[in-house]
Amino acid sequence: MRRGGGICEKISVSVFHPAADTDPRRADLVIIFGTKGYLYQLAILTLVCGGCGNPAAHTLRKRVVKFTLFFVPLFPISTRYATQCTFCGTEQKITKEQAEQLQTQPTGAPGGRPYGQPQQPHQHPGA
Repeated sequence: MRRGGGICEKISVSVFHPAADTDPRRADLVIIFGTKGYLYQLAILTLVCGGCGNPAAHTLRKRVVKFTLFFVPLFPISTRYATQCTFCGTEQKITKEQAEQLQTQPTGAPGGRPYGQPQQPHQHPGA
């Protein structure tokens, strides 16, 4: 996944007529505006998935849509946060506060062991 890469772009073209007269010397003003989306991966967390119930890695993502004028992104018009399970692909929308809390809390299972770590050292058969 690209960090901070654009995910979508919508472009609109508007022709602005400053004067309502029919003067042939009048020049039309063309304004190009639209939106561009950005996807940021904030963290990879180990959580229990609400969809499949498995303790799996989840990506914490931030999606920002910015208003563009002449293809220059100017200001954000929408910001959304979500987690996505890497096992089943379920995406869960979350609030900004929940995203900040997930970034600051240590991940792990009760008892201090992170999910995904073996309880006993792995031994290969015949070794």
